[in-house]
Amino acid sequence: MNAYTGFAQVYDELMDNVPYTAWFDFVRDILCTYDIQDGLVLDLCCGTGTFTELLAAAGYDMIGVDGADDMLSVALEKRAQSGHDILYLQQDMREFELYGTVRAIVSICDSMNYLTDPADFAKVLGLVANYLDYGGIFLFDLNTEYKYEELLADHTFAENRENCSFIWENAFDEESRINSYALTLYVKTDETPDEEACYSRFEEYHEQRAYSVAEVEKMLSDAHLELVAVYDGFTKDAPHPESERLIFVTRRPKA
Repeated sequence: MNAYTGFAQVYDELMDNVPYTAWFDFVRDILCTYDIQDGLVLDLCCGTGTFTELLAAAGYDMIGVDGADDMLSVALEKRAQSGHDILYLQQDMREFELYGTVRAIVSICDSMNYLTDPADFAKVLGLVANYLDYGGIFLFDLNTEYKYEELLADHTFAENRENCSFIWENAFDEESRINSYALTLYVKTDETPDEEACYSRFEEYHEQRAYSVAEVEKMLSDAHLELVAVYDGFTKDAPHPESERLIFVTRRPKA
């Protein structure tokens, strides 16, 4: 699993098309549906802390876990500005440890897709079950096989921004259902004496795996987690063959 080294510097700029506020409204509604309106919540693979901050502002006692120190550095800067009392921990999601149980765990922006080995996916679910309160909710999203195969596979995307440019190449293997991302970033660093911009070049390589609903449901059952609902994206609509992102709402059964 790649640590998002160079990407962390411009992650928020490149993710400005992500409707975090709408996603937050959806997640907040789900949590409130299960009477989770306050208390400890874990943002698993929190990245730069954008979503963590939204949950903290809503009154949750937040813990953010991420494996990338560069991403957490940005999250800590946001915490310093907001003043929110957020505990950030640098941990691999496959081995995360908490000091006790939490009322809910959320993991968005296809973080679970990075678990390309089903054994790792199952291991994370086991950890989630261990650290959830009885009756606690685990909400996560997954990119679908349709998205990888039809919208990303063998496509190259490029864009120029004010402070950076990128080239994003994709390759999808139908047998393994793994999508490979090769990302080349050019990040603006400073100005030369003649006022020409200088750029640093970074290369990132990532892999994500598609999982079927049936696969996920089986692993949830093995981890003693209940599948409550599956939605098409951050809506309450049923999934369909062209769904690009699925939301899974799961629960640790009450004792």
